[in-house]
Amino acid sequence: MTPNTTVSRRAVLAGTGAACAAGCLAVAGCATYDSGGAPAAAPATTPATTTPATTTPAAAGATGAAPQASGGAVLASTSDIGVGAGAIFADKGVVVTQPAAGEFKAFSTTCTHQGCAVNAVTGGTINCPCHGSRFSITDGAPTAGPAKKPLPEKAITVDGESIRLA
Repeated sequence: MTPNTTVSRRAVLAGTGAACAAGCLAVAGCATYDSGGAPAAAPATTPATTTPATTTPAAAGATGAAPQASGGAVLASTSDIGVGAGAIFADKGVVVTQPAAGEFKAFSTTCTHQGCAVNAVTGGTINCPCHGSRFSITDGAPTAGPAKKPLPEKAITVDGESIRLA
């Protein structure tokens, strides 16, 4: 006699749901969304700086290898971050913005929705590629998408032309 091999509907649905969830989590970070909200291919690398005209901070500022006069590592020169723009320092977990001339702010790069890393600063917002959340460059408050909490502020100091982690 053959053993009973029937499987309950609940077991099949639970297994299918778990497999789907695992697949969705595996590819969630593989897509980005353009301004229309449609999926697009993920960039090969996260840009170090995104401003109205994309620029890259000076090599010493991007690596934090410049000498330290006071405070933490040098992130960038004040001239590297345009007014109304910002720069992402993924290796330090910080995004630095200049919402108004001479006013510099810093926030965590971790999206408050589901922990993805933000990857761009454009049009006055810090943008998360995973689910389309956008945050204000002024105070880190969510302006679009599913995120409900602001990006946490990070302490920085402006010492002459240098922007440093505090």
